[in-house]
Amino acid sequence: MPQLSSTARSVPGSGIRRIFELAADLPDVIQLSVGEPEERVAPHILDAGARAWQNDATNYTPNSGLLLLRSAIVSKLGEFNGYAVDEDQVHITAGGSQALHMAMLLTLDAGDEILIPDPGYATFAMASRLVGAVPVPYRLTAEHAFRPRIDDLEQRVGPRTRVLLINSPSNPLGVVFEPEVLRELLDFAARHDLWVISDEVYEYFTFHGGYTSVASLDPNDRVFSVYSLSKTYGLTGGRIGYLVTPPGVAGTFRAAQEAIVSCVNTPAQLAALAAIEGDQSAIADAREHYRKNLAAAGAALDARGIEYYRPDGAFYLWVNVSYCSNGNVAQWAEEFLLSQRVAVAPGSAFGAGGEGWIRICAAGQRKPLLTALSRLPAV
Repeated sequence: MPQLSSTARSVPGSGIRRIFELAADLPDVIQLSVGEPEERVAPHILDAGARAWQNDATNYTPNSGLLLLRSAIVSKLGEFNGYAVDEDQVHITAGGSQALHMAMLLTLDAGDEILIPDPGYATFAMASRLVGAVPVPYRLTAEHAFRPRIDDLEQRVGPRTRVLLINSPSNPLGVVFEPEVLRELLDFAARHDLWVISDEVYEYFTFHGGYTSVASLDPNDRVFSVYSLSKTYGLTGGRIGYLVTPPGVAGTFRAAQEAIVSCVNTPAQLAALAAIEGDQSAIADAREHYRKNLAAAGAALDARGIEYYRPDGAFYLWVNVSYCSNGNVAQWAEEFLLSQRVAVAPGSAFGAGGEGWIRICAAGQRKPLLTALSRLPAV
């Protein structure tokens, strides 16, 4: 029997999904392992999607998406993110995950290297391997407030390095990089003539001031920016996101998109248009809900003397369980699920730097969140 491709076989399984799927077969589990907002999607978004189906808006769109939607995103980027693009730089994708995949597909050849954060979202390593590239982790440590260090990056860049990936606000850490940190990273990328992929999926969820889009600081048109409506509007199953590219990429993107999905489904695009152009109060309500959840969870951990990183953005807690995980947090998370019926994401699913830590999603209801934290072993 022939073998599957070595490229496909090189993609590691997700340690997050392993816990999620194990939990699906167990009763009475408090599910904190995946980033799933529980707030109801705003009615005007649901109505727009439903009308699209009812009106048979089911034909193909252009490969890069509906022009009306891309124009709305152009306005949003100017007003909220602080940088100007035209419609040919905006491409609608099947969620932020496909936007990330397309950014890598456009910038990496087989054997090229991409610098990714460690700890960092598991898909960073998975997607880069899927295009035949080599992920090279750069370590983020509690000692340095989980900010990247240029000296560390300089030691990891090599002749095959083509891309630097930046994630702020960060998943799983909740770190939001200051403008001066982003400028240092852009200067580093310019010195080594690297593309930059900026994952800004959690752009609306910051708690101590705003955040800065990397492209707003970039004078050299080297940034590919990844966005998603999944977290912002609670549309995780809608699979709608977008990639913003430097000028001159549209033709290449559209050819690649044609070969993969042709275009994103039309009703989802019309729902996205309603989301971006409509009432935004649900975002503020969600942000306040997450802020209060994180504050309550932090207070509960403080009371028990359990170390964690106090997040500046996103809706996760990064909790240090090295006092009880015995050097294998993936195994510990499985045992914790089976014994305590609490599903958490093991930190090692986000890279070697996550060993001894867990990621807890605080996007759901507060009572089960606090109950779950009470089941953590005593220090």
